[in-house]
Amino acid sequence: MPNIVPRPYSQADTQRLAASGLHPVLARIYAARGIRETRQIEHELGALLPFAEMKGAMEMARLLADAIEAGKRLLIIADYDSDGATACTVAMRALREFGATVDYLVPNRFEYGYGLTPEIVQLAANQSITSPPSGEVRLPPRPSGERIEVRGKAEKRGKPDILITVDNGISSVAGVEEARKLGMEVLVTDHHLPGDELPDAACIVNPNQLGCGFPSKNLAGVGVIFYVMLALRAELRNRGTYTTKPEPNLARLLDLVALGTVADVVKLDDNNRILVHQGLKRICAGRACPGINALLKVASRKPEKASTYDLGFVVGPRLNAAGRLDDMALGIECLLADNEEQAFAMAQQLDTLNRERREIEADMQEQALAALEQVEVSENHSLSLYDPDWHQGVIGILASRLKDKYHRPVIAFARSNNGELKGSGRSIRGLHLRDALDLVAKRKPHLLQKFGGHAFAAGLTIQECHFEEFTATFEEIAQSLLTPADLERIIESDGSLETPAMNLNLAKALTGQIWGQGFPQPAFQERFAVKSQRVVGEKHLRLKLGKTGQIFDGILFFHNEPLPDWINAVYRLDVNEYNGSQSLQLMIEYWEEAGEG
Repeated sequence: MPNIVPRPYSQADTQRLAASGLHPVLARIYAARGIRETRQIEHELGALLPFAEMKGAMEMARLLADAIEAGKRLLIIADYDSDGATACTVAMRALREFGATVDYLVPNRFEYGYGLTPEIVQLAANQSITSPPSGEVRLPPRPSGERIEVRGKAEKRGKPDILITVDNGISSVAGVEEARKLGMEVLVTDHHLPGDELPDAACIVNPNQLGCGFPSKNLAGVGVIFYVMLALRAELRNRGTYTTKPEPNLARLLDLVALGTVADVVKLDDNNRILVHQGLKRICAGRACPGINALLKVASRKPEKASTYDLGFVVGPRLNAAGRLDDMALGIECLLADNEEQAFAMAQQLDTLNRERREIEADMQEQALAALEQVEVSENHSLSLYDPDWHQGVIGILASRLKDKYHRPVIAFARSNNGELKGSGRSIRGLHLRDALDLVAKRKPHLLQKFGGHAFAAGLTIQECHFEEFTATFEEIAQSLLTPADLERIIESDGSLETPAMNLNLAKALTGQIWGQGFPQPAFQERFAVKSQRVVGEKHLRLKLGKTGQIFDGILFFHNEPLPDWINAVYRLDVNEYNGSQSLQLMIEYWEEAGEG
């Protein structure tokens, strides 16, 4: 049974925030998330950290400005997830406005793997690259057999002069070396943790590289390239580029920055919350790009009510589906589209892929759970799983689901080529996944062919014949790093609410804030009497909950069995909208039986 723990908070910070005019409950919530001053929750663009503080940003801006003036050919090498797709789109849109000759290439994960590999460099050097509006893009066939085509005059171009990585490249030592041999410079923009050796690129911008004093280490890849574009605009401004013409408005790209930041599940620190707030503000005001609007439309979500939930759990998965099952070029073209009709057609195909992804995931999860029935999970500190029939593009989601269910670090593997297994891992607090894999590599150098990632998510490649040895070695390291307390599932709450505070106004105030990874949505803990309950939609419970003489409406999703008369519940305050009216609703996230008293 999970342990419900109230988040600690500073009384002094709470009082200071309340004295500045914040609702006392909001003051307590913010204090529990490390907020000490109201300026930390101000979301104006002027409060963004300056780009000049990011190591390499000004140097890369100068190199790009020189390249634009010289008419050099630029090629963006993107990652195949939502962060990579939005980062690629931000770079494409901005660089085109700056007058650059630019295209993009996104590796097919099933053929080339992740990052700027030597094979991708060869592909970049040899293929004829075209892009709209001057080129013709032929996207891969969808499951229906139809194709979406962006038509224009095809133009054969020579080898790129400069490769620009977005959301990858910090570990691409061999790829950068190959590019240099072929006469191409490489500019690396990334946010992943560097390894022991950095690539010999012309310039690297990564807030997590050694010597970078940029205060926010939590930028997503799209945030990094957005900062580089800010620096480039400043450099072009200093060169007099905009003395006779208006400057590009880079704020128009913030919808993409917000999407990539939330979908990549990076920590929403002060700076990231500004980026997300400003992006959502544009979306809600009807100023998002056609692609984001189309992805919301196919999911029957209203742009004017868009939230971080929509970015992380509605738009992001549909965009990710392209990279997971097919080719992320479809997702990038959807975001690049200026034509609403084309954007919607591509969004429909992404929606179809996402439904297919869910079906595959459900089958894989059923297989994994069946396999784990033969294992005493409580005796394990980690779980490493492999099935030859699993889909390589969905193992990350499977690992995440199993991590949530068993509260263990999980690595799921799928078969790749040449006897290799591709692994995707998700971890819990207490085990830094990339560092743990680094220990595996140091202890057994022959096991890992390559790996990379973050504290809570990582990817790796091993030989199939080494699966059992890897499993044992990773378990040994997990046992050395995790304590028994780390293996207990903890549900954090923001404590109890006095009954008068449980009202619609507070619910509205809470739903209007920016919540997400590292800045969790508030949840409270109470003991309720279950006054009535009925099943709705065949699998949910509609509740009437009593507390100190007052009755509250509640909803418990994906549970249709009767609750006991008394429950101890963790819940969120939610605004229920029905027939144009609004009312308070308690969203039950967890419950356990409580004795009457």
